[in-house]
Amino acid sequence: MTSRWIGEVEKVRDIETNWHVMSLSVLNEGRDLPDDYRDLMDRAWGPVRVIIAAHQRFGDDDPALVKKLYDAMGTRIHPGGEKDYDVVIADALDELGLPSDLAKAAYSTEHDDALRASHAEGISLVGEDVGTPVVAVNGVAFFGPVVTPAPKGEAAGRLWDGAVLVAGTPGFYELKRTRTQGPVFD
Repeated sequence: MTSRWIGEVEKVRDIETNWHVMSLSVLNEGRDLPDDYRDLMDRAWGPVRVIIAAHQRFGDDDPALVKKLYDAMGTRIHPGGEKDYDVVIADALDELGLPSDLAKAAYSTEHDDALRASHAEGISLVGEDVGTPVVAVNGVAFFGPVVTPAPKGEAAGRLWDGAVLVAGTPGFYELKRTRTQGPVFD
């Protein structure tokens, strides 16, 4: 939802967005997790490995590739409800006209160092006691915002303005309330 929000912000504010891969699988590596969540984290390595592999191969030619592939996969998984990540990966690669052989990266550790480095770059900005998303504004990063549905138009811009405001406040650390609804894709 945060990436959808940023996409809206790009339409109404003059910002430059640089996308990086973060991974809850990397974040939760070595942690004691309930079995069902551990299974999800184990399977979730595949899509992010493919995104890293695609970025390494084609990212210089297409700086927005991480976002495009992330969106293509995320749309299939979240609002689309697809649970078979092999299908998600194959369909997303096809949608973007990327070579199907990139799908092999899902089952290879070849790109894990780059994946961990990308994740570390983001998480190092905010600390280990948060998750994703991480947004950095003018050199200050924070977890979130977690928002649903993603604001559109000027509402997205106003939320951005608030993020810029809190990022510019020395000593600001956290705003939070209990989440009462799951993602709303509209």
